[in-house]
Amino acid sequence: MDYKQLLAFKKGFELAMLIFNISKSFPKEEKYSLTDQVRRSSRSVCACIAESYRKRIFPAHFKSKLSDADMENSETNVWLDFAHACNYIIDETHLDLIQKSEEVGKLINYMMLNPSKFGVSGK
Repeated sequence: MDYKQLLAFKKGFELAMLIFNISKSFPKEEKYSLTDQVRRSSRSVCACIAESYRKRIFPAHFKSKLSDADMENSETNVWLDFAHACNYIIDETHLDLIQKSEEVGKLINYMMLNPSKFGVSGK
């Protein structure tokens, strides 16, 4: 299986693209702060999942990179909270994005708790 077929990757990629499109409407003065941060962290979720999958021959590295993905996902939530508090996104959009992020987090945690289902050996 290719990492792009992992449900966590697919859902994370979808979320990152939603955030990218929504953040296009953020004020210009946020370009190098909030906009950049939320885009980077949401994209890093996918990058870390891809890296973890390629490191699956090393169980500790697999889990470590997934932990990084989970951390980036949590960071994304913080930036979404700021975007909401600054009134850059409405309540409904905020809730939808947070729910999608929580789903990604659950999928990442499932991978961490069940590494053998993703080709990680117990060595």
